Amino acid sequence: MEEGNYSEVTEFTFSGLTDRPEWQVPLFGVFLLIYSITLVGNGGMILLITTDPRLHTPMYFFLRNLSFCDLCISSIVSPKMLLNFLAERKSISYTACAVQMYLSMAIANVASLLLAVMAYDRYVAICNPLLYMVTMSRQRCKQLVAGVYAVALVDSMIHTCFTFRLSFCSSHIINHFFCDIPPLLVLSCSDTRSNEIVLFALTSFSAVISFVTVLLSYVYIISTILQIRSAEGRHKSFSTCSFHLTAVVLYYSTLLFMYLRPSSSYSMDTDKMASVFYTLVIPMLNPLIYSLRNTEVKDALRKAMNKLLAKL
Repeated sequence: MEEGNYSEVTEFTFSGLTDRPEWQVPLFGVFLLIYSITLVGNGGMILLITTDPRLHTPMYFFLRNLSFCDLCISSIVSPKMLLNFLAERKSISYTACAVQMYLSMAIANVASLLLAVMAYDRYVAICNPLLYMVTMSRQRCKQLVAGVYAVALVDSMIHTCFTFRLSFCSSHIINHFFCDIPPLLVLSCSDTRSNEIVLFALTSFSAVISFVTVLLSYVYIISTILQIRSAEGRHKSFSTCSFHLTAVVLYYSTLLFMYLRPSSSYSMDTDKMASVFYTLVIPMLNPLIYSLRNTEVKDALRKAMNKLLAKL
């Protein structure tokens, strides 16, 4: 390509979810509501777990970190998206785009790995209950979470560096609502094969580790539960895992759909919908999934509400 077809990139412009003016204000209202529910739900979950001593267990320690991730990824994407619904120029600086990509990928990776750690936690609790507090000690839990963050931050840095070393054409319009790898690869004038290989390899490696951890954990969990003679005991054991399993299926299916497809099957509109799901909808749903079917959380919430009403 001739040199004149390249330009120094200082900013990108988002096309957004839709270019139809009549949809901008209604979509702003819908996603403002989603973001508000996400903030209240995940913020409330973090506060509830922090203040209630009965929830100071390994499972809720990991859940608090997952709620923090949901709060973060929604806050990384939503404010700029909401602003762009009402703005004439949907622009973002080159540096801000790189930062948004790095943070969103890092938090998404943390959430993915945390779900695997939570599956291991459920395996130890159900299959080795006598050793649970020793195996999942406070120090071990902190080490696991620290390891998750370290892996996620390094992985995201690799992807971001590989993406922003590319050259971009004179058109800087990102057909998306936030800075993500696939739409930027489409926008690039450079050869992106190495980026696609790195994206596929690292995402596959992380996904395989997480998936295998979850799969093996639940194979052992289900096998152990089926050996419980009491129907009440089986039901109680299943109920402690059902909310986590629901979150796992929702998150991994969306993430795998997003990143583990060949470029030939890439569709901007489809990816936008998938991105809305894993960056905005799932973070809103997770507090509901973990609270509506969880007796301990509901009891803690009821106790907190009673204390608040008593003060009023």
